[in-house]
Parts: sequence; structure tokens; C-alpha cells
Amino acid sequence: MPREIQTQVLPEIAAHEVLLQNHVAKMLSVSENDIKKVEVLKRSIDARQKVIKINIKAIVYFTHESYSPKTVYLPHYEDVSKKQEVIVVGAGPAGLFAALQLIELGLKPIVLERGKDVRGRRRDLKAINRDGIVHEDSNYCFGEGGAGTYSDGKLYTRSKKRGDVDRILNLLVAFGASPEILVEAHPHIGTNKLPQIIQDVREKIRECGGLVLFETKVVDFVIKNDEMQGVVLQNGDVIHANKLILATGHSARDIFELLDRKKIAIEAKPFALGVRAEHAQELIDKIQYSCDYRGSFLPPAPYSIVKQVQGRGMYSFCMCPGGVIAPCATSPGEVVTNGWSPSKRDQSTANSGIVVELKLEDFAPFQKFGALAGMEFQKAIEQKAWHLAGETQKVPAQRMVDFSNKKQSTTISKTSYVPGTKSVELGNVFPDFITKIMRQGFQDFGKSMKGYFTNEAILHAPESRTSSPVRIPRDSQSLEHIQIKGLYPCGEGAGYAGGIISAAIDGEKCALKIAESIRNKSN
Repeated sequence: MPREIQTQVLPEIAAHEVLLQNHVAKMLSVSENDIKKVEVLKRSIDARQKVIKINIKAIVYFTHESYSPKTVYLPHYEDVSKKQEVIVVGAGPAGLFAALQLIELGLKPIVLERGKDVRGRRRDLKAINRDGIVHEDSNYCFGEGGAGTYSDGKLYTRSKKRGDVDRILNLLVAFGASPEILVEAHPHIGTNKLPQIIQDVREKIRECGGLVLFETKVVDFVIKNDEMQGVVLQNGDVIHANKLILATGHSARDIFELLDRKKIAIEAKPFALGVRAEHAQELIDKIQYSCDYRGSFLPPAPYSIVKQVQGRGMYSFCMCPGGVIAPCATSPGEVVTNGWSPSKRDQSTANSGIVVELKLEDFAPFQKFGALAGMEFQKAIEQKAWHLAGETQKVPAQRMVDFSNKKQSTTISKTSYVPGTKSVELGNVFPDFITKIMRQGFQDFGKSMKGYFTNEAILHAPESRTSSPVRIPRDSQSLEHIQIKGLYPCGEGAGYAGGIISAAIDGEKCALKIAESIRNKSN
């Protein structure tokens, strides 16, 4: 019968099927001709030693055994055009995967997205990059596919529920993603490939009788006796349904304000905030792979680093090898950074958010805003950065060593951030406690990653949208809001996810709970 193996090989062997098959034959003391197929299940890089190896988990099929490539299929989706309707607010991964799950369960999703479809967003992304014009409902955060679509498409998650993770990955493959995402330890689709996948998801929802409406902004909820009845749109129209999945993302400040204004329970949530650091990818490769040239068989090196500095966690976030830094403001009068990589990760620079964990007590100066205190803290830093950089989409920037030495940089080399940079002493952007931690933290990073602490690295401020500053509380069993029946807070914006995969999983969980609630009520 087929045999499962684990082995370590050189990168060039892992990259070639025949060489890998020859290696496995020697490992098992059989002839190369005795092996029909080595099917790789999981692949990861081990760069802990001077000679870099690739960890391989695989199944070996021998010549007398049958083998057929695994084909990934979509689930059966029936026509739900006449079925009970469920409103889904937001067409990010939480909303889209909730909609697919609803269809699978025989319910009709009505997906309401404030932004444009995935192709239509491109003109507005060009406007913010080239002209500094921020379209509040169509940008890197808002629009079909959500924030992940044009900010990297990373699929790594810390979720321990492997079955749920594999289900989402298989669905993505069935919609056109490379099967390699099922194998790689840190899978990644890339911003150049995600749009077509998302478009195909949308068309499947419509094909099955669901609705997906763009440039359709929810401005109010219809609630009676603490039960959801529907939503009011910006144009005055009302859509009625007594089940609503709220999947609006971590930057939908107007939704947080609406909930607060209507006295619907929300709470401030800690998040992390800092800068986005850019190095030459060649330097990161040298540090991580301990070599002058990584060769053609290793991908651009990522890094992940965590330090305790003055009692706070300071860590890398959303690291983008071979990527660029993007402007992610969602309103005029603010600047926000994020990073992304194309599928080949072939840009000459590497960037990562480097952020400091915040605590609820840090928001004390904004306590008059109640549950929105963290959001107002976040806004204040983004607005200050906008002002200091010249009130455009340029960002405040500083060389890394200069920042740690409290010295404004005399020059800022050109970076991947298209709108441009302005030399600013970044201590003027952040509260003192964040500045002090980062000044020391970068030096500490340099002790662990020799060469990382360099004045060739440029810091861009701020990296402020790491997660939602608000949590929308829900019952741990039913996933309904603790106060409003029929309201299902979902995904990153509600405080229950942190990335594409975990958001998609949470969307599916909410859909399953809605179906369960409807079944129980009808029995």
C-alpha cells in the first residue's frame, strides 16, 4: 500500500520531481523504477542550519499501486433564489464564505458591499497611489474581496482547527487558486491572482440565486423588540430579513459609530500599532538564509520576530517578502500603511509591520468616547501622521538607526511606497511610550537578526490597522449578538478573526449557526 514518509532534502531536489523521486528511492532502498509517484503533502523550509533544507511530507506510490491525481471539487450548491433570505453586510472573506455556506445550507444570501467590484476598485487604488485621492467606500480596505484582496492574500493562520482550514483552502483551489496552497506551510495567493478567484466566487453566488450588490452602503439597522428586521441603505431603500451577518471589516468606523449611537453593545478592544519597515529583500535573504545569494530554488525569505520590550510585546506583522508598501487610508485627512506581495514575490524590497501591543488603559485620554476610545486613539495617530507629512498621502518616514538615535534623517531613499515619503522624526507621530519601546526594540531586533538594524532600512508611519479596535460581543454558543437577536457579528471587524482564512472560517461558522437556528425554530 502507499507509504507516508517525512524527509529533508536540498532545495534543488525539492524543486524537481525526478530528483525527489530518486532521493526517496535511495531512502527506501528501492529502485527508482519501483516508484510510480511521490505526492507531496506538506512542504516547509528549515533555515536553522547553514545548509538550508526543505522538509517534505509525502505519500509514495509504488509501480504496482494505482494512483490518480486528487481533484478538488466545489460542494453541491442548489438554486436558492426562492429560499429564506439572509443579509450579509460586507463582501470580504468572512462575507463571501458565509454566503457560499448559506447557499450550501439552502438559504439565500443577500450580500451588500459598500465598495465596488474587484475590478472596479483598481481605478480608485490608482487614484490614492498617484493622486492622493481617498475614496471612502472604495480603497485598499473597502470593496469586493475586502482588505486582503489588494494587500497580499496571505493564507497563513494560527487556527488549530485543521479541518476548517483545509476546507477553506480546498474551496479556494476549486475556485482557481494554485493547488500549491494545499502543500506550502505558509500559503500565499498574491494580489495579482486573487481578483479572478473572488470574481468567480461572486458569480457562483449569483448563479445559485444569491444577490451581490455593490456600492450599496448600509446606514442603519431596522430593529424591533431587540430583534433584527432589516437594514436601511444610503439611498433610502430598506431590505428586510430577520437574520444578518455583519462582516464589515476592521476599518468600518461608521458601523462602529452606528452601533454605539443605537446603544447596541460594543466594547473597546486592544490592538497593536507601529510602523512598516522596508529593507532590501537581498539583505533579508542574507540574514535568514545565511548566504550571499539565495539561488533560484529558494523563495524570497520572510521573517517573523517577537521581543518583549519594557513589558510590551513588539513584533513583526503581515511580513511581505518581495513586496511593496501601500496607502490604506479610508478617509481624507489620514495616512495608513500596509504591505502586499504579488504571487511571485519578485519585488526588490521586503516590508513588514513592526508593531507594539496596546492595552485598554492606553486609551484613557479618549475615555469620553467609551467603547470607541481605541478607534479614536487610532484615528488621532493617523491624522497626526497626515499633518506631519504635508497633508497628502505621503507618509512620515525615517531611517531605522536615525529613529533609534532620535535623529531626523537628512535624506530618505526612494521606497516602494508610491505616494512618497517625507522625512519626519517619528517620535512626533506616536505617544512617548510607543516611541520608547520601538527605539529600543529595533536595536533588540538587530541583535537577533544580524544586519537588520541598519540605516538603509526605512520606517513608514503608521501601521495602525492590524486588527479591529472594537469587539462586537456575541454569545459563544449561538454566535448571535448578546443583545440583538438575529444579528451575527462576524470576522475581523467584530473581533473574531485575523486574516483571510480565519475570517472565512468565522463566516462559515455564522452561516451554520443561522441554519441551525432556523431549523430549531421550524421544529
